[in-house]
Amino acid sequence: MKSSVLGRSTSQIEVQNVSSSGLWLFVRGQEFYLSFTDYPWFKDATISSIQNVKLLKPSHLHWPDLDVDLELESIQHPEYYPLTYK
Repeated sequence: MKSSVLGRSTSQIEVQNVSSSGLWLFVRGQEFYLSFTDYPWFKDATISSIQNVKLLKPSHLHWPDLDVDLELESIQHPEYYPLTYK
């Protein structure tokens, strides 16, 4: 018996990898890297909390377990958002 060919992914958002320095997100066909230096809320989070991410609107990411909300625009163009967590 042969398995059928997998179809297109229907997920609009996916955490692809978590390393010791950051995480990779795949959102609607684009890949983003979020370093723990720039996004410290994820550094000590569990893998399951990081993977529990929702795309609430076309550009609004929400991690309910971590109470973190990010706009894609702030990830794509951090130079427009100078106020960062220190």
